[in-house]
Amino acid sequence: MSSVLERPSAAAPGSSSVPPRRRTRILALPEARWALAALVLFLLALPPYLLDAPAWLWAPPFAATYVAGGWEPGREGLKALKDRTLDVDLLMVVAALGAAAIGQVLDGALLIVIFATSGALEAVATARTADSVRGLLDLAPETATRLADDGTEETVPAAELAVGDLVLVRPGERIGADGRVVDGASDVDQATVTGEPLPVAKRTGDEVFAGTLNGSGALRVKVERDPSESVIARIVAMVEEAAGTKAPTQLFIEKVEQRYSLGMVAATLLVFAIPLLAGAGLQSTLLRAMTFMIVASPCAVVLATMPPLLSAMANAGRHGVLVKSAVVMERLGQIDAVALDKTGTLTEGTPRLADVRLVDGPGGFDDPGALGGSGAPGGSGAFRCSGDPGGSGGFGDPGALGGFGAPGGSGDPGAFRRSGDPGGPGDPAALRRSGGPGGPDRSEFDEDSLLRLAAAAEHPSEHPLARAVVEAARARGLVLPAVEDFVSTPGTGVTATVDGRTVTVGSPARLLEPGVAHPAAALAAALEEDGRTAVVVTVDGRPAGVLGIADRLRPEAALATRALTELTGRAPVLVTGDNARAAARLAAEAGITDVRAGLLPQDKVAVVDGLQGAGAKVLVVGDGVNDAPALAAAHTGIAMGRAGSDLALETADAVVVRDELATVPTVIGLSRRARALVVQNLVIAGAFIAVLVVWDLAGTLPLPLGVAGHEGSTVLVGLNGLRLLADGAWRRARPEAVR
Repeated sequence: MSSVLERPSAAAPGSSSVPPRRRTRILALPEARWALAALVLFLLALPPYLLDAPAWLWAPPFAATYVAGGWEPGREGLKALKDRTLDVDLLMVVAALGAAAIGQVLDGALLIVIFATSGALEAVATARTADSVRGLLDLAPETATRLADDGTEETVPAAELAVGDLVLVRPGERIGADGRVVDGASDVDQATVTGEPLPVAKRTGDEVFAGTLNGSGALRVKVERDPSESVIARIVAMVEEAAGTKAPTQLFIEKVEQRYSLGMVAATLLVFAIPLLAGAGLQSTLLRAMTFMIVASPCAVVLATMPPLLSAMANAGRHGVLVKSAVVMERLGQIDAVALDKTGTLTEGTPRLADVRLVDGPGGFDDPGALGGSGAPGGSGAFRCSGDPGGSGGFGDPGALGGFGAPGGSGDPGAFRRSGDPGGPGDPAALRRSGGPGGPDRSEFDEDSLLRLAAAAEHPSEHPLARAVVEAARARGLVLPAVEDFVSTPGTGVTATVDGRTVTVGSPARLLEPGVAHPAAALAAALEEDGRTAVVVTVDGRPAGVLGIADRLRPEAALATRALTELTGRAPVLVTGDNARAAARLAAEAGITDVRAGLLPQDKVAVVDGLQGAGAKVLVVGDGVNDAPALAAAHTGIAMGRAGSDLALETADAVVVRDELATVPTVIGLSRRARALVVQNLVIAGAFIAVLVVWDLAGTLPLPLGVAGHEGSTVLVGLNGLRLLADGAWRRARPEAVR
């Protein structure tokens, strides 16, 4: 992947790489306002009630609490009742009113407040997700500069662009529509769409995407897709569609809720009515029915599920993993396949200097076997001296790169001369590596000296690759000299005068002459083959070295990959928008063999759908906007939190706050332990309910004993679930590979 080092101009206002985040204010939601009102009224009524003050002090605030928190669910419940549907919301309101009717005003008001608060939190979570999806559209600018046939400029709404329009994109602006460059050169930050960590060089014929950020060069782009069909617009549509595919689970829960509500009402009425019709006394029948309602209450069953999952969530939160709900914690334990993003997930997401290759060092002319170096006997096409065996293409071959008798050969001033000739090996100024007079001496540069010059030239630049070079020089303790005449050329690189020498740092495609065999070109190709971004450094017009820059693998990535393989029984899949060579290199280091590279967001969704279509329950781990559709489509999604996009963080079911990839397999192991405790608790709760219900119906279960049995089972399963709060539970949940 070729990249350009240049200094971007100041971005236009609002054109930062992350668009301003639009959030719905909490109090703009009616559910939140009513819940807050109910809470305030409840707190006003509580002190006088507890202090046995006159009823006129606490009764009105309690009554207002019931109205504020219960009117909306009560109204919705009555609407559902008209449709012959028994809503559990209505039952909750009726239960609160029933408690008040028998004198338990405080209990009923507290129930209303808790119920209203729960509804408000659900509304806030829904609004946040909707805000994030809508905010994604802010990536695309509201206006664009359209060029008419006569060259005049016209500012138009980006939504009005049509296929075939010609658009001018100035430095620092966001691209208004998907299209193709017809003129100009620049670097474009397209991480929001492809996930690539580094800006990508764009020139005539290259495709660009709406919402991506232009660098310091001007581009003329021909629109190829309607704005409503752009990649960004399709990401929004796919997130909404994928989120909608989870609706069947919600429908199943609603059906269970409906049947349970009907069953409880019917059973209680039967327990009361049948004995009464058979001639039993009213008081004893009512007492039996009340006891039945208590012991058959699903409190222990509900508590059997929630404490283990909530304890696991709290434990995971202490260790840097935010799991958004108990449902997610349960689902994490079900996954049996994992798809990992590359940039920002397997890698740190920050370019680092990985290699310094000297044209005058290893890989240069003096390296035996490297590029047919001068010490490499028999190297095909090698640079050989006259008389070397296998001189085909050597200096003894007339016409071969300055061979004897050829222009530029040993008889031509400036050629590589024999020992004893003026300027030959006995001459200190001879054997200049770059192939001509004035080139860098082979002893002139080592890695530090070359890096010092390159970093000094790059220091004024704001390009991510430039920062990587400067940071590497500082890490080595190099002192950077002052620079003069700094120039940044879009599509080429930077040039500056350092210590009186002209230093240029930039793209091999622009700094090296095409079609000419040169050691620097071979070094650049080798680095790019290894997945690096190659940057050529020239000194006084002669290539002196090549820098290799790469996104560094997280230190724990290989261990995390092995742990995920251990948990799921299959190796993770790498899904990335980056180029295949970089992806393959990172995958090999992490121990991943299944690599899917060059993917757009819809392609990642297709990979997830393919795995799930084969019966797998897929966990997707990612961090960018381009990962959001896959996160939403997957059985479970986890986002890397430190540099994750707003949309990814909102769409994901869990967030790794500290960016520690090794916590992902641990939280999966913790989820599986929580699921095992849920099963244990359900068995305990079910056994208690069955025994107490049979006792009440077949014999005479004293109400105090029924309450004790019911509450005892509730406490037992609650304490059992709380075991996962201990730090030891997190350590035991770690797979062997990450211990």
